[in-house]
Amino acid sequence: MDYVTFGRTGLNVSVMGLGCGGPSRIGQSADKGDANSIAIVRTALDAGINFFDTAEAYRTETLVGQALQGVDRDSFVISTKKSYRSEISPALVRQGLEESLKRLQMDYVDIYNLHGVGPQDYPMLRDEILPTFFQLRDEGKIRFIGVSEMFNEDKEHQMMVDSFPDDVWDVAMIGFNILNQTARTQVFPGTIKQNIAVQIMFAVRRALSQPDKLREAVQQLVDAGQVDPAEFDAADPLGFVLAESDATSIVDAAYRFCRYEPGVHVVLSGTGNPAHLQSNIDSLCKPPLPDGVVQKLRHLFRNASAVTGQ
Repeated sequence: MDYVTFGRTGLNVSVMGLGCGGPSRIGQSADKGDANSIAIVRTALDAGINFFDTAEAYRTETLVGQALQGVDRDSFVISTKKSYRSEISPALVRQGLEESLKRLQMDYVDIYNLHGVGPQDYPMLRDEILPTFFQLRDEGKIRFIGVSEMFNEDKEHQMMVDSFPDDVWDVAMIGFNILNQTARTQVFPGTIKQNIAVQIMFAVRRALSQPDKLREAVQQLVDAGQVDPAEFDAADPLGFVLAESDATSIVDAAYRFCRYEPGVHVVLSGTGNPAHLQSNIDSLCKPPLPDGVVQKLRHLFRNASAVTGQ
């Protein structure tokens, strides 16, 4: 496993983070049982992963906490999140953090995030809610303040753009993948300038793991006028990636494409399957894709923003 300095937090983190939400929720979505989910976390830890991302909304905090009991607290990083869409107040933030700490069986979290922030809500959250995050940081209950985008709604990252003048985030969870590379111009220049740590979500999802979904996503981009159909094989839009590189699959290529993007620190990957976990670890520990393949992917999807890959 490779490690990087996580932006201005200074934390030493694995380049792959275990995402404990997403479609899998470490196996909970497939009813694989708590023991399996706990084993996934422990297997990731044994493989050198020290970054774990969860949230109150994922309902996996308890399992993550159980898996990490007895492990040196200084040897891993926990990122969790506070939801705000249904109701939010300073008191509910405090209550939410205390409940997360209880489920995790920890005294503090390394990163506490506002979960799925849309641009329409950012000014209110900045003015009314973030002061409580700062207080909790000063009290030692959180170390760093983060945010996750609402990428499915905010495909061009307007919330992050709006927030840069305020410079309030230590960490940001950003949607980025082969099919939607808008963060390269919209987000990463700002996060690099402010040394904001970046964790990537949506690196794969369905469109880059299921051929039928990939064809649908590319057709959606064609219909939106954002890619040139003359530049694609409609039956196998990314076939050239495998033909012109050592990538063993589109999933393998997708993880590697994200990992080596300038401005990216951690790429999140979630699964409830041990073999799948190991495959993703292997991908994120491989060298970059050939520069020619990367440049071609950048060119083909340079105007693409209509899809997230979900």
